[in-house]
Parts: sequence; C-alpha cells; structure tokens
Amino acid sequence: MNRIILQLLAVGFCFVIGQALQCYKCSIGLGELCITTTTTCESDEQCFSGLGTAAGFVDIKMKGCLKVSECNKTKFKDIPSISNSTIYSMNKTCCDYDLCNAAPGLPGSYGLSLTLATITAVFVANVLV
Repeated sequence: MNRIILQLLAVGFCFVIGQALQCYKCSIGLGELCITTTTTCESDEQCFSGLGTAAGFVDIKMKGCLKVSECNKTKFKDIPSISNSTIYSMNKTCCDYDLCNAAPGLPGSYGLSLTLATITAVFVANVLV
C-alpha cells in the first residue's frame, strides 16, 4: 500500500514540474543585441518581451518572466528626486507558452551562414573540376 502511494506521489510530482513555464531571459539588450539564456517562471508569472527607449534615443530590450498583473503595460523608470527625468520607458508584452518570447539570432548570423555556404560551394567546385 505504501509503495502505491509513493508511486502516485512521484507521478504527481512529475506533472507539477512539467507545468513550469520556460522563457528566454535577457537582462538588458541594446539595439538588435540581446544575449539570452533560459529561465523557469514562478506559477504567477508569464514570459515577456520588453521593447523600449533609454535616454530618449537608445533602443533597449529585456526578456524574462513577469508577474501577470504587470503584463502588457508600459513601465517608466525615473530618477525620483528630479522631475521629468525618465531614464527609460519600456512596453512589456506577455505570452503564456514555453519559449514564446523568442530569442533573436546573433546580428549578422545570416550573412555569416551565406558566406560560409558560398566558400564551401566554391571549394567543392574547384575540387571536382
């Protein structure tokens, strides 16, 4: 009897672990560059992608987990003691399935792949002729 109860607990524990939401995480990215890792969200969180502007002209990005109550809102980060002193503003958009806050490729990766494919094709053509 104890054995059956332990097996049921083990199976239930696997289902609880399997329901954790996986998201890409990038603490801060500038322009097109946002180096990501993966992270696991808490039960009251969803994945988010944040796009914003710092200092009025620099494009910034963030990715990660965010409490559902803070989703789909624009956040303004100010210097508290100075009026009209916004450091950055960011619109955070949420989604609710694994890795839905897609990680961009490295800048120039398409060009690098095309270059390597071209060099390989030329090399193979020279060897065969």
